[in-house]
Amino acid sequence: MKNLQLGARTVADIDAQVAKVLRGLGNPEPPIDLAVVRDLLRLDRYYYSTTDDGLLSETISRLKVAGLQVLLRPTLLKEAVRSLSLKALYLPDQKRILIDKDLPKLKHRWNEAHEVGHDIIPWHEGMMLGDTEQTLTPTCHAIMEAEANYAAGQLLFLAERFRSDACDSEPSLGHIRQLSERFGNTMTSTLWRFIEQGHRGRPMVALVTGHPHQIKRKADFDPANPCRYCVQSPAFVQRFGGLGEVDLFRVVTSYAGAQRGGGLGAKEVILADASDERHLFKFETFFNGHEALTLGHWLRATPKPAV
Repeated sequence: MKNLQLGARTVADIDAQVAKVLRGLGNPEPPIDLAVVRDLLRLDRYYYSTTDDGLLSETISRLKVAGLQVLLRPTLLKEAVRSLSLKALYLPDQKRILIDKDLPKLKHRWNEAHEVGHDIIPWHEGMMLGDTEQTLTPTCHAIMEAEANYAAGQLLFLAERFRSDACDSEPSLGHIRQLSERFGNTMTSTLWRFIEQGHRGRPMVALVTGHPHQIKRKADFDPANPCRYCVQSPAFVQRFGGLGEVDLFRVVTSYAGAQRGGGLGAKEVILADASDERHLFKFETFFNGHEALTLGHWLRATPKPAV
């Protein structure tokens, strides 16, 4: 399944909503604490789920948040006066989002952020009270989920902070693992975010699959749909979007070993773009025991061989 590409206006609108939340939290360092996010939204959900983000409205909201926190916990007033920081006022909130308890805790984190995404996107409000004739359509549902996923990624990876850190080094699974630890998110979600936001303008693709080696595949492996996710950067979609998931998975199977875990191998391969121009890519794959994560990124254009 390929990732859905959102329009520029939609991306800008969601970016603005997430930026408002991060400002309300005092632009925290990674990893972001979702308990603090929930608390902020509970105290002033109206402000953080509307497009009313003027300076006056923001100031009123911060005063309201501070006032409500003080009412809930009067002893915080002394702390607030001393620190002069609204960050010190955030209180732990009850968990209100229902999550499958069998999921790993790091996956809870993504699901929570996804629900927060629905909450702060203003045009989702009327659609979250139950399915309507419109939201029941697969296309509308897929768009809403993609929008909430984008908002979750912006929130968990602190928007521009992740983009800056991602561009510090050349693309590699090792760098993505470091970013995963720094931002406190799963390697799969970090890989996804890296493709969509890191190294803007560079063609990159990620595959999330079962074990690619033939002797390690599960009985239900479907050769016609080998990828759980196929995440493509905007530049990859523009120039290499004609390549199918089967074509890309075939690249992985050309080098992947049968190891039970860890690195499965790497290879430089040539892919042709929509104009039939040749480009050198580097692919590498890691198996975490459950899923194989593959990163493919553009290295350089290569001339056609002499006939």
